Amino acid sequence: MSVEPAPGPTEERRRAPRASLGSPEGDDVFGTFDPRAARRFFGYLVPHRKAFLAAQFAVLVAAAANVSIPLLIGKAVDGLVRGDGESFGRAVVLFGVAAAVFIATLVFGEWQIQRVAQRVIFDIRRAMFAHLQDVSLSFMDRTHVGRMMARLQGDVAALQELLESTTGAVGDLVVLVAITVVLLSLDLQLGLLTLAVLPALIAIRAVWLPYSKRSFREARDASSTANSALAENINGIRTVQETRREALNFELYRKMADANFRAQTGAAWMTQIMVPTVDILTGVAMAIVIVVGGNAVLAGRLEVGVMVAFVLYVQRFFDPVRMLSMQYTIMQRAMAAAHRIFEVLDVPVTIRDRPDAVALDEFEPRVEFRNVTFGYDPARPVLHDISFTVEPREVVALVGPTGSGKTSIIALTHRFYDADRGQVLVGGHDVRDVTLDSLGRRIAMVLQEPFLFTGTIEENIRYNTRGAAREDVIAAAKAVSAHDFIMRLPEGYDTPLGQRGRNLSVGQRQLISFARALVADPQILILDEATANIDSFTEQAIQQALKVLFAGRTCMVIAHRLATIRDADRIIVLSEGRILEQGDHDALMRAGGLYHRLYTSAHASFDDQVVAATGDAEFATRT
Repeated sequence: MSVEPAPGPTEERRRAPRASLGSPEGDDVFGTFDPRAARRFFGYLVPHRKAFLAAQFAVLVAAAANVSIPLLIGKAVDGLVRGDGESFGRAVVLFGVAAAVFIATLVFGEWQIQRVAQRVIFDIRRAMFAHLQDVSLSFMDRTHVGRMMARLQGDVAALQELLESTTGAVGDLVVLVAITVVLLSLDLQLGLLTLAVLPALIAIRAVWLPYSKRSFREARDASSTANSALAENINGIRTVQETRREALNFELYRKMADANFRAQTGAAWMTQIMVPTVDILTGVAMAIVIVVGGNAVLAGRLEVGVMVAFVLYVQRFFDPVRMLSMQYTIMQRAMAAAHRIFEVLDVPVTIRDRPDAVALDEFEPRVEFRNVTFGYDPARPVLHDISFTVEPREVVALVGPTGSGKTSIIALTHRFYDADRGQVLVGGHDVRDVTLDSLGRRIAMVLQEPFLFTGTIEENIRYNTRGAAREDVIAAAKAVSAHDFIMRLPEGYDTPLGQRGRNLSVGQRQLISFARALVADPQILILDEATANIDSFTEQAIQQALKVLFAGRTCMVIAHRLATIRDADRIIVLSEGRILEQGDHDALMRAGGLYHRLYTSAHASFDDQVVAATGDAEFATRT
């Protein structure tokens, strides 16, 4: 009987179940609400506990002053009825003091809690940003940007709303309990009759809760779906306009927006339905006070001031009930948001430094793959038992059909992922034993789709080499033939770039990314289809720049334009994740294998294009 080998740590992590942040199911948190999320959220209050407690204390003082005001008004009324000027004056003075204390402490408490809320939310946003910078690319590969942005913005805003309303909830709860005690102490019979409406309120609330939970969940899911679709269409606007999908995409988004509108309207209805319910119960309680209390006053059993105090307390009693009902909605939304936020913060960082990781300082820039097997899904490997070595200062090209594993090889070299089996070595060290910072400093990558950040051209060129002088930036730009077009821009190297550098052509953006790599002065350079989006005229300049870029460096180059890599020291030909053949251009052409077929096909296609464009029928013969 054969025993299946246990999966390695990388494979084990990939097989481990985790919340799906890229699907609507990942947003359904009400059914799996974890109270630990609340504890973790309030844990962010610990560094600000003094300010938070000061705000809560101020609110408690404000609540005490608020509860005392109707009692003082009742005392003043009794003083007037009895003609006791001294008692009336004392009650008025105390009323003024209580009102001043209420206003001062309430304003202070609200101001303080706003400051605490902003600080806590800042800490949470900073923690999320820092964590998302470190999470593995495998997580980003399966996560939708729109849903992630909903968590970074909408969910954090829900937590801020909860924090800002915390003092109000505490104050409302204290007022509710205090008024209950005062009502029963003023007149037990009338107090019990007034509070008799509470069982009805509790019953209505018990019926309301399950419907409200479902409504809030549907609203959250609909909002997340609509945001996701919006982000996708904005990011893909060029493709949308190219394919003239505006009308169809608008119709699809309109349906999502309509569903979101209905869900949000339903949630708003469930939020507001308790308001008229409480108002009706307030009216019933007020009627009880007026009828029963009025008869007691007429019978001489109850003082007028007590009656007035009861009326005022009934009005104040149901205000906290109404606010706490709304507060429950805020709390549900915020705790759901906290669950979703901590779900992001709990995403494991699978690619991280080992405790004994070493820094790559002085090393021979050799890259070696030893029996490497890798798949983004371990059940479907992309690379199968790959072994090869790139010697120091050797230029090696990786070619092959789409899906043959070329990009996976360079991703493993930079340790964006870990191999499932085998070893990837840089400078004789397994990349898992090397610090990520030192690996990033020694390896530079230029991708097919260059990404430029908001800022000036100079800032983008020195993006990963902040200590580079302006002279170094200019020298790198000249080396890759970018200096001339940069100087033609209105502000030269200080020209601000638009979103992702859209105010530059694709070829210009690629030249800047070449200059960025050159300024970094890496020992290992990786080009992933870096010349694919560059026109033939720019490519000639790039070929000269590459000679400067390649000089003295170990280089791995992926190129579909096989003419650009014919001068490589060695060409590795891949197919379906396996190495079919390797050698220099001439040797592979003589072998007549896959490389020969790819090169011949590409060269014939290029000849046909030139003949069609120029009418020079003898071009292919001359070349």
